[in-house]
Amino acid sequence: MLTFHNVCSVPSSFHLTGIPGLESLHIWLSIPFGSMYLVAVVGNATILAVIRVERSLHQPMYFFLCMLAIIDLVLSTSTMPKLLGIFWFGAGDIGLDACLAQMFLIHCFATVESGIFLAMAFDRYVAICNPLHHTTVLTHALVGRLGLAALLRGVLYIGPLPLMIRLRLPLYKSHIISHSYCEHMAVITLTCGDSRVNNVYGLSIGFVVLVLDSMAITASYVMIFRTVMGLATPEARFKTLGTCSSHVCAILIFYIPIAVSSLIHRFGHHVSPPIHTLLANFYLLIPPILNPIVYAVRTKQIRERLLQILKTRAKSR
Repeated sequence: MLTFHNVCSVPSSFHLTGIPGLESLHIWLSIPFGSMYLVAVVGNATILAVIRVERSLHQPMYFFLCMLAIIDLVLSTSTMPKLLGIFWFGAGDIGLDACLAQMFLIHCFATVESGIFLAMAFDRYVAICNPLHHTTVLTHALVGRLGLAALLRGVLYIGPLPLMIRLRLPLYKSHIISHSYCEHMAVITLTCGDSRVNNVYGLSIGFVVLVLDSMAITASYVMIFRTVMGLATPEARFKTLGTCSSHVCAILIFYIPIAVSSLIHRFGHHVSPPIHTLLANFYLLIPPILNPIVYAVRTKQIRERLLQILKTRAKSR
């Protein structure tokens, strides 16, 4: 490591502390975190397998659900194996480039997930407000292009973050990151240079993604609700709204933990560091765990296919 004035240095690696302040409980914490990660992997892999083999589910909504499952697998896998390594073996060291790559994956795919929710809201809007044209508008090609657009947006938005750190802020006052993964703000606070550009850019991206996407989703649901209220019978209204319930639940599962974690990080200075870090980990684990459960419970086709698979396996035994 090269030193500069014995204060700032150019690190070749960082050291992640895991859950700061709870080091003595790391082994015990590995049990719930490991269990949650296993549930997330099995749940999302099951959703992908069911939709792949069930041809009746080859529809826009379920293709978007496959995209969500892949994103959730990337988000959880980009952090949990490293966190479990810290818990079990104290393996907190991570190279500078690996740290920046982890930062990119986390923030990029969180941005992509928000874009997929926006695309799903568009799908629900067309299906309910213009049902006769749903199959002609939401073609497989358009679904693929929407997914690709969400991915490209995530890469373009988040790509500059690690690059700005690598090129503009090479010196650090410490190589110890009081976090369980390389989150943008956790790394920025260690730099010696002027990080205002990075802070402003990060906040701007957060505003564009979380605020504008949520506003667009809300606007689509206002129009959906107006259309539903114009239906003739309460039964028709309830049935139509039921087709949106899984999507609404998934949106709330995604946005609420991020909003709470961001607000606490920005304004909750009285909140202890372990709570900050635990919340940051939970918002990367809660959606991957709950999304498959929500869609399995609320979607009849997925639920029936899962039950059919379980019955077939039970008989084969």
